[in-house]
Amino acid sequence: MPPFALFYVPHVLTAMLWVGGMFFAWMVLRPAAGARLQPPERLTLWAEVFRRFFVWVWVAVLILPISGLGMWHMRFDSLGAAPRYVHIMAGGYLVMLALFLRIQLLQLPALKRAVAAKDWPAGGAVLAQIRRLVGVNLLLGVLVIALASARPMF
Repeated sequence: MPPFALFYVPHVLTAMLWVGGMFFAWMVLRPAAGARLQPPERLTLWAEVFRRFFVWVWVAVLILPISGLGMWHMRFDSLGAAPRYVHIMAGGYLVMLALFLRIQLLQLPALKRAVAAKDWPAGGAVLAQIRRLVGVNLLLGVLVIALASARPMF
């Protein structure tokens, strides 16, 4: 295996895991849960889904910058020598990270408190905030993957 692949493979796999998980949650699980479950079951389900999925997002959050910087250093003479699309990808990661941390550190604890208190209207409001942030992160993730795939020369 070429040395570059030692960084490239985990980078692509963790990006796929994070963005694919958001796509599944947004496009498949959210509509199915909304159609079939009442607020108590739906909010309890989402609290558990986030607990499990966010473990994997943390893996991606750690591996992506390590593998990305590894590839950056192997391929380009300096950080400034990388094409603009590489810098945009790195910036996209930072925005996605900030949105994830907002969900993890602010919204998720509020959702857990609402579920524990059986305050379904408050839990629904928090879940709506999380849904919007995940939607933005999903869109950013898809755009970053499209940019990486196209590798434009600008």
